[in-house]
Amino acid sequence: MLFNLKDAIYKSMRVLNRLKVKAIDITIGSRYILMNIDDARRYHFKVNDRIRISYGEKTITATVGLTRKYVRSGEIGLPHLLLEELKAAEGDEVTISHVPPLISLRYIRKKMNGLKLSKDEIYCIVKDVVEHKLNEVEIAAFLLAELFKGMDLDEIEYLTRAMFETGERIEFEKPVYDKHSIGGVPGNKVSLLIVPIVAAAGLLIPKTSSKAITSASGTADTMEVLAPVEFTAEEVKEIALKVNGCIVWGGSLNLAPADDIFIRVEHMLSIDPIPQMIASIMSKKMAVNATNVVIDIPMGKGTKVETLDDAKKLATLFVTIGQRLGINVRVGITYGGQPIGHAVGPALEAKEALEALMGKGPSSLIEKSTALAGMLLEMGGIAPRGLGKAYAKEILYSGKALKKMKEIIEAQGGDPKIKPEDIPIGDKKVEIKAPCDGYVTDVDNRAITAIARAAGAPEDKGAGVYIYYKKGRKVEKGKTIMTIYAESEDKLTEAYNLALKLNPITIEGMLLAEYP
Repeated sequence: MLFNLKDAIYKSMRVLNRLKVKAIDITIGSRYILMNIDDARRYHFKVNDRIRISYGEKTITATVGLTRKYVRSGEIGLPHLLLEELKAAEGDEVTISHVPPLISLRYIRKKMNGLKLSKDEIYCIVKDVVEHKLNEVEIAAFLLAELFKGMDLDEIEYLTRAMFETGERIEFEKPVYDKHSIGGVPGNKVSLLIVPIVAAAGLLIPKTSSKAITSASGTADTMEVLAPVEFTAEEVKEIALKVNGCIVWGGSLNLAPADDIFIRVEHMLSIDPIPQMIASIMSKKMAVNATNVVIDIPMGKGTKVETLDDAKKLATLFVTIGQRLGINVRVGITYGGQPIGHAVGPALEAKEALEALMGKGPSSLIEKSTALAGMLLEMGGIAPRGLGKAYAKEILYSGKALKKMKEIIEAQGGDPKIKPEDIPIGDKKVEIKAPCDGYVTDVDNRAITAIARAAGAPEDKGAGVYIYYKKGRKVEKGKTIMTIYAESEDKLTEAYNLALKLNPITIEGMLLAEYP
């Protein structure tokens, strides 16, 4: 009897009611709409209720916000993002209805209690994430359950497959090679060397990359300085097959779309649960039909993995999940105790990457890039095991990688003739000087990232920092150890003040203390 009554209530709540669209040019949270309080009472909606909005063949799910002032009775206020998704315009009439309780919430609570989820239960959660039925608090609950309760190998595999299956995919008729870093190290522009090296060797490497969320520049942000990075799946396939590779933004492709939603919530909480990290990376590799993948795990102070034991455990998980998914995975555990190269920020990193492709870049960037590229060359049978790095260096220093990078830039709509000196960097700058004679004993990854972001990176392409002295280097008092670049005086001042507070580069003399 109770079940029938509840069912009848939700049937009545699903009655379609009509309201006229009003465009609202404000941001009011993730997928919120505005409804007049009188309409809310009439149609039995409360703040934070889920609402289904339909127009033509399009239907979206959003969260209810209430107002008396901004939306009149008979109207529904939609922000531009939801208007575009619904393909509606101001004045159009839409239908609204209640969304019944989500069964995925039951499964999230199950995970919060430390119980194992089935394949169907995980798929249900991911599907509701992709369809925007779960709000950020509910998604955060699932991520925190992953963090504190963990997932076994079965659950990680189910999560990976669900994220892959709820998105688009790009099918290639030949073996696909790929590389991905778990992140955490500023200045990590190695993909701009690895992709052209591998592509120049004749292997197909369609690299889909992310834009920065908490870092100073993601691979896509850096590549965007040289060429457009937003394409459709069909365009990516065409570009990659034409020149053997590409470096594009994955966010425009709808590949594993749940990942972008999970990442947004993760960074609000400053968390990165290991099961989610693995599923995020591997689902996107599945989406581009990758058959051979190298995973870069930077290790050291200020990274996501600070000890060798933890790095090895994570590497084992990646390899095992790869086997379950039919992907050949090799892992490179790399030094991550300080920034890669000297440049941090989109334009500065693009400039340094081009210099490295010309054979003139910093040794740390070239060594890491050729080591990881060499692993892919070995997996592709281009070089014997143990000789991949040497072969990658040969491709780099011969100029073949630079030639291939110019082809990729041109195929993506950029200027293949661009030179490092052509890249504009922020015209506002300030230099940080060494306070004493001594040796650099520490370069703080997190501080460097925070300063570069305060300067405006990655949104301001020319913003960032350039580091002149790294660990172990001798420096004299008064020498410039770091330059901060910005595109506005206000951001430069903010970044400079932060640098004075955080002390990103530590210089010590040989005498550390006196006693007594």
